Amino acid sequence: MFQVDDPKLVLREIKKLQPINYNQFYWWRRFTTKTKPLPNNASFFDKIKNGDYEASHLYWQAKYCEMEINEKIEECNNDRQKFLEKHSVDLARRKKLWEDFEKDENNKLEDIKKNFVSVFEMTEDDYENEVIEFGGTLEDFYIHIRKTFETRLKPLKRRGRPRKSNL
Repeated sequence: MFQVDDPKLVLREIKKLQPINYNQFYWWRRFTTKTKPLPNNASFFDKIKNGDYEASHLYWQAKYCEMEINEKIEECNNDRQKFLEKHSVDLARRKKLWEDFEKDENNKLEDIKKNFVSVFEMTEDDYENEVIEFGGTLEDFYIHIRKTFETRLKPLKRRGRPRKSNL
């Protein structure tokens, strides 16, 4: 029913993830990454090195779910109605995993763009042009941008009460 190109690759990637206990709010997720994301106050480069912006693990969970669905269809002797009666939860899990994957990837890409624009003195058009031309890892791209563009010397405006002035 679903095309899974390399099941061995999917299983190898799933083994890198950590199983999680059942959660009623995220019942469709079975695994999470072993490294926890850094807090918001961590530097952008530290987050890159930690792997916070790597490809989402939800992709591999969705592929694993598709593999399971394919096996369950074979168990039902390719009878789709029987499969739908028994395993409709698996189809819902697959749908939710793909939705979460797309949302997570879009959020990561937007966050990367926002951080590059805010940390370095560059416009969004500069960022788009550099991304299109560059080929390599995100860490290499950060180093390239750091050499090409200047970093902001003054800190960005922060929310809250302004500091006291010493008169």
